[in-house]
Amino acid sequence: MMIPSQTRNLAERLLSCENAAGKGSEPTEFAAFRVCETLRQPLCALAGGGGFRSLLSRALTLAREEAPSLSAVQVAADGSLKGLGGLRPQVDADQAREAGIILLTQLLGLLVRVVGESMTLQLVTSEILPDFRFLPKSGIPMGFEAILNEVDDLQRVSARLVGLADQYPPVTEALMTISGSVLNTATVLAVVAAIKSPKPN
Repeated sequence: MMIPSQTRNLAERLLSCENAAGKGSEPTEFAAFRVCETLRQPLCALAGGGGFRSLLSRALTLAREEAPSLSAVQVAADGSLKGLGGLRPQVDADQAREAGIILLTQLLGLLVRVVGESMTLQLVTSEILPDFRFLPKSGIPMGFEAILNEVDDLQRVSARLVGLADQYPPVTEALMTISGSVLNTATVLAVVAAIKSPKPN
């Protein structure tokens, strides 16, 4: 289970990726709120609209304890965040960015408790981070190319273990557990490569 510092680290990495992608018309200090918005659709599909609203409302309540400026922000009936405009006059860009990170950290922490670390990582990497398979393998340092190759290999190992699990019922559960662990390792490597790999010239 991720500890709070790891959850915040993940929030900051997602924020960096969002900023690097240059998505949305909001200023960069509101990138964390855009990440929450990106997660809204898949989480509504997973937990229902009411479930997502409850999750985000709880995260917002917890975040307000550390960032009182978030009192201007509300969760709308559709699960979107409202009142970000009211945040602007109260705080500067750094404070708005920190408030967003705190909210995102709380949301990720609740997600880990509800659906587990593995599902949370898979969800955020598939929805937020660029697909590592589309990262260029030419023009980047050899170390990052090697990481991407290892991700490919690990995913193939995981898939082969799933195939074996179907063939050998006595060890199906054990093989599925190992396959999941291997896939989680591939996901972590993909996250590192997606965020840290320098853009080719």
